[in-house]
Amino acid sequence: MRSHVTVIWGEPFTYRFDLEEVQPMPHDTARSWLDEQFTSLNCEPIRATGKVLTADKVLCVAQAAGEARFRDAEHQAWALDFSKAASAALAKPVVSVDVQAMTLSF
Repeated sequence: MRSHVTVIWGEPFTYRFDLEEVQPMPHDTARSWLDEQFTSLNCEPIRATGKVLTADKVLCVAQAAGEARFRDAEHQAWALDFSKAASAALAKPVVSVDVQAMTLSF
């Protein structure tokens, strides 16, 4: 089964992270990693109720991290961790994160 995460910052800024040959991140570890990043990047809830869904965390962390974390070689370990965490926390092998539109697709 194919497994990858795509992060889209608008054309031509699309970054794909192949997870086929990568050790998967356990679900609980993925949720903890996203929680830590959400806090350390000073993300804000995007829902008026203040409730933060896992999908919201993925979107907010990607947006707060900025395109450079997905583009630059010096941040490739972080980008791969983000990809593994997004895939594991959402329990989906294929995830597309459109940062400009603030949407996820599976």
